[in-house]
Amino acid sequence: MSGLLQKRIEIIRGIYDIINDMKKLVFLLAFLLTIPLSVNAEVKEYKLENGLKVLILEEHKAPVATFQVWYRVGSRDEPAGKSGLSHLLEHMMFKGTPKYGSKAFSKLVQKNGGTDNAYTTMDYTAYFQMLASDRIGISVNLEADRMQNLTLDPKEVAAERSVVMEERRLRSDDDPQNLLYEEVMAAAFKSHPYQRPVIGWMSDIASIERDDLFRHYKTYYSPENAFIVIAGDVKADDIIQKVKTSFEDIPAAAGKKSVASKEGEQKGERRITLKKEAELPYIIASYHTPNFPAEDSYALEVLGMVLSGGKSSRLYKSIVYEKKLALSSSADYSGFYKDPYVFLFDATAAPGKNIKDVESAIYSEIEKIKTESPSEREVQKAKNQIESQFIMGQDSIYLQARLLGTFELIGGWKLKDQYLEGIRKIKPEDVSRVAKKYLDEDNRTVGILIPLKVRGKQ
Repeated sequence: MSGLLQKRIEIIRGIYDIINDMKKLVFLLAFLLTIPLSVNAEVKEYKLENGLKVLILEEHKAPVATFQVWYRVGSRDEPAGKSGLSHLLEHMMFKGTPKYGSKAFSKLVQKNGGTDNAYTTMDYTAYFQMLASDRIGISVNLEADRMQNLTLDPKEVAAERSVVMEERRLRSDDDPQNLLYEEVMAAAFKSHPYQRPVIGWMSDIASIERDDLFRHYKTYYSPENAFIVIAGDVKADDIIQKVKTSFEDIPAAAGKKSVASKEGEQKGERRITLKKEAELPYIIASYHTPNFPAEDSYALEVLGMVLSGGKSSRLYKSIVYEKKLALSSSADYSGFYKDPYVFLFDATAAPGKNIKDVESAIYSEIEKIKTESPSEREVQKAKNQIESQFIMGQDSIYLQARLLGTFELIGGWKLKDQYLEGIRKIKPEDVSRVAKKYLDEDNRTVGILIPLKVRGKQ
């Protein structure tokens, strides 16, 4: 019996002991058994002379492949007063080179039956394409070209800057809950650049000029500050030769600055209030926590699932279902950041309910788990949920490649195997221990959204 199959059986047995609803059980059994064995397929690693790392995962079940370029630069790497620089540069990467004009990149991919996109985070910027595997060479050539030859036409910069400013209005300024999140992060982090939103502050975006983008591009978009992930119906020996031909002559950048900032210990609760047109009050509470693979990160993952792993979890059952104080309530921990981030709680008050009562109810659940460890059954359920989500999250070559990239970014792709091993070892007392250690009032930043009457409504 294979090790992976044995793991599946162990997961299924754990789920059987915990879930009473037979329909859910049948669904999960069927889903887990259809997960391809190639989830743990061999990853081949290469490194070019200019420092570019390449990870290749062969998967021959379908004639498709994904090509992903990850740059180790995000909002955390931006100079003061230029927040949003990385995100705007991501937009400009589709605006052309001397060889391929504006929007020609995406049109060429689409003409060949593929799709492409990109995204920026606090820690990195990633670009990807999905194509028929016999056409993945198109990605190789296009990505190598824009790694070194971006045009950055001043007129295009001005036009795209306006697009991003409008994007910010829609996503943040006109969304009260997102705006509150930004305000809470700005208060929670005093020295670390995680205090800035990825999209940038409006005044900073407006100040970004072509020269700012060019310096950022030349500093961080270079082979030694990037890595490539290729997954799908490819032969590693063949595709790596194509990558070498297109990328190996690109020189490494000089003078790249590595941002190394550490947030100091918080020594008292911080509170902010946001008054904004909205329908209902809303609360966010954040606590500083370590990132993966710190020893406590595994217990924090399980704690988050115990508190907020579906409608049978503690927060939903208590605050939403029983007390009917909130329409929604959740807890979220993710350690997949380059630096320590936060454990977040949030809730939307039910109509007619006081947000102070909602806040008190959240803290009550926190205190309960501090003073009394959750049951073995509760913790095993949480661990099963985490493991099944982790496995189900790799049900496509794109997601398998993205997972590899995520772990490579935070310390090395081989950490992927360490993650589930750490989760499986967590015991109920570990969950209470990390709750006591990190969910402390002095380590808390709270944001309250106070709704103003929506214009035009009585």
